[in-house]
Amino acid sequence: MTIRAGSLDMRAMRLAATKAGGMLKALANPDRLLLLCQLSHGEHCVSELEEVLGIQQPTLSQQLGVLREERLVITRREGKKIFYSIASKEALAVMQVIYQQFCEREIRRK
Repeated sequence: MTIRAGSLDMRAMRLAATKAGGMLKALANPDRLLLLCQLSHGEHCVSELEEVLGIQQPTLSQQLGVLREERLVITRREGKKIFYSIASKEALAVMQVIYQQFCEREIRRK
């Protein structure tokens, strides 16, 4: 499929590129990628994420904060526990591609 420059709404494309760039910037960190990978399997509380991923509390809180700011995750409070889940269908789709292109290949090599 060939797209002619005149047929594109460049303002819409620029807005989409800005949104995509923001999401990719948020994903450009190994700890955040691990967090989103784990959350792509379902909701988890902070203590579960810390235990499973081995990310220590200060770093974990910082990285979850970035993901919240970018609106990639949402929280739910239950008593003293805070649960996180993926809020962005776009981020989930990107995580699926990253898993297929990188994680599956690495798993097969072993």
